Formats: sequence, C-alpha cells, structure tokens
Amino acid sequence: MQTRRGSTLKGVITISLMVVNVVFWVPLLLVVALAKLIIPLAAWRRWTSALMIWIAQAWISCNGAIFSLLGALRLEVEGVAGLDPRSWYLVLSNHRSWVDILVLQQAFNRRIPFLKFFLKQELIWVPFLGLAWWALDFPFMKRHSATYLQKHPEARGEDLDATRKACQRFALLPTSVMNFVEGTRFTQAKHDAQGSPYEHLLKPKSGGVAFVLDAMGDGLHSIIDVTIAYPAGTPSLLDLLADRIPEVRVQVRQRAIP
Repeated sequence: MQTRRGSTLKGVITISLMVVNVVFWVPLLLVVALAKLIIPLAAWRRWTSALMIWIAQAWISCNGAIFSLLGALRLEVEGVAGLDPRSWYLVLSNHRSWVDILVLQQAFNRRIPFLKFFLKQELIWVPFLGLAWWALDFPFMKRHSATYLQKHPEARGEDLDATRKACQRFALLPTSVMNFVEGTRFTQAKHDAQGSPYEHLLKPKSGGVAFVLDAMGDGLHSIIDVTIAYPAGTPSLLDLLADRIPEVRVQVRQRAIP
C-alpha cells in the first residue's frame, strides 16, 4: 500500500484536538439529554432532540475543521447534489475501515439528516462516546451467538424489537439510518472464506435492512447507495490521524425504494 509518509507529531496533534472536541461537546449533549428526560412533554422532547442533533452536527463540523487544518482527510465526493436535510434516508455503504464512519460523517454532515448507526451493546461503555450515542438515540443491538440462542430461545427477536423501538423515535425527526450491509469490515481473508461472488465486497447481510424497512415502511423516502474507495489501500485510524491517506473517494447514488 502506497501512502503519504505522514507525521507522528501531526497524529498526536490531531488526536489531541479531537479529544478536546469530544470533551467540549459531549457534556453539552448530556445536559440537554437530561433535560429531555426530566420533562415528559412531547413538544419539549422533539425540541431537545433537535437541539442534540444540532450539537452533534457542530461536533462533526469541528472534527472537519481539525482535519482541514492539518490536511488529514482529503475527500473527493460525487453525487450529493439534490440530497435533502429534511428527508428520511436509508444509507447503505461498503465497509473497508474504521475510517469509514468519519468519512461518511464528513461527506454527509448537514447535507442529509444526522446519521444514526446500529451499534453493538458493548459500545455503550466507551468513555464519553457511549453516552453520546445513547443520548442521540443510536440503537444498541445485542448480538447473540447461535449457541446462546439455542440455550435461551426467548432472546430471539430482541434485535427486531430494538430496531422497531428505535425506528419509532426516528419517525419524529428527519433521520438517516446507516447500515453497513456486509456486516463487518472487508478483508481478503473474509472474502476468500465466504467465497463472495463480488470482487470488492463481502456477501450482503439483508437482515438489518429488512428490519428497518419493516419498521419504518413508507417513512423512508429513498436509499442512499454509497461506495467508499481508498485508492492507496485500506487505511487504519492511525493512518488518518497521522496524515497517511493521500485520497478518499466517495461515490453517492440516490435510489428509489422498490
């Protein structure tokens, strides 16, 4: 993989500024979340939810300013004309790296409604970020193994219930529901083990998409089909921080839901 040489010092500065950004915005987010919980009025909760989305978008914008200042993320984005921040979207993307999430946030911030990801239940314990995701109504999913489900059949359907509850909240404000259809990050080893028929993709897992379509129905306006490409090779998060990614290409297509 050919990359820019990068700079360890630049990486230290980038991560330090991003930590400061988290420490500044997340407490504000949690204060508003607490106010939302205390006053059980529907109009108040819609207003505080919208305020939390504004805070989250400002947080992402500040990350973007950090990347621009240090030249750490060079995005080439195609196909975003005509997107509407007041609509409801199902966003589907390939998954190459942990960098993908930051790429998607920068590519779509304020162009479409705030992206909501489905997260593993364990991620709620990530310092600061776990509470922020909870406050922003990110749905947390319990991923049970087949062995566990054999012993505890009552656990079947928990993810579907969690998805339906989350989608009921998504219906209150314009939302973009994000899904990595492959279910995991692409590696050649996973590709070979699956015998995937696609050159650059793993076999899709349709369950998450089916859950969202079943729960939201006609509430979704269209699908945003996203392809992320790293011409120099798949990077790590450290590559991003240290300015070792020369280019990121994002191609966007808006598709009607059949």
